[in-house]
Amino acid sequence: MTDILQQIIDTKRQELALMRTPKPSLRQALFDSPTGIIAEFKRRSPSKGWINETARPDVVTMSYQQNGAAAISILTDKQYFGGHDRFITEARLSGVTLPVLYKNFVVDELQLYEALLCGASAVLLIAACLTLERCAALMRLAHELGLEVLLEMHTEEELTYTELKPDLCGINNRNLGSFVTNVENSFRLAELLPKDAVKVSESGISSPATIRELRAAGFRGFLIGETFMKTPDPGLTLKQFIEQI
Repeated sequence: MTDILQQIIDTKRQELALMRTPKPSLRQALFDSPTGIIAEFKRRSPSKGWINETARPDVVTMSYQQNGAAAISILTDKQYFGGHDRFITEARLSGVTLPVLYKNFVVDELQLYEALLCGASAVLLIAACLTLERCAALMRLAHELGLEVLLEMHTEEELTYTELKPDLCGINNRNLGSFVTNVENSFRLAELLPKDAVKVSESGISSPATIRELRAAGFRGFLIGETFMKTPDPGLTLKQFIEQI
């Protein structure tokens, strides 16, 4: 006679084993990619409202993968960015195998478990949202769960957070208080980052020429969302963008 309980337990162990399977590395993907573009799925923003309200996460992210993205970022904040954790799950179910960044305003350990459960490879931690001690604790747990950390900084004062040695150091060109964006912020802070840091420039990048200049300044990754998402076919726009780099 079949032991149904044992079957359930065996299945649950298989599911957990799959969950613990190492995800593709965002850090390594940026080293391996000729472009370093982290293409973002972003439906809306607090400052601009809806950017692409009907965009499907499974369709857009798969198109990103097919058209040359090094990795994918998915906004999961619901209220301000129109996102959802399930968007990452839908991307994975569609066949996306690239590293996926769980992009949200992470302030609690629960969110790290959410990132793990939905299939993310890495999480964003924002220095402006966290004390140094809190950021360190969240980073430790993220690493215990097998998640990489992209640590986002915007000001020179926040560069002290690099002592935590995150997997990737992000410079946000957007002031999260005013939402004013200036790519010069990346150039200004680049030389102040540790020499061995994997540098990622975030927000406000709309020109292939800017990518070339940022790469010359030492950046390996370039997080781009609105430039692609505001067009009818974000994946095709990505392809055309890459062809001009």
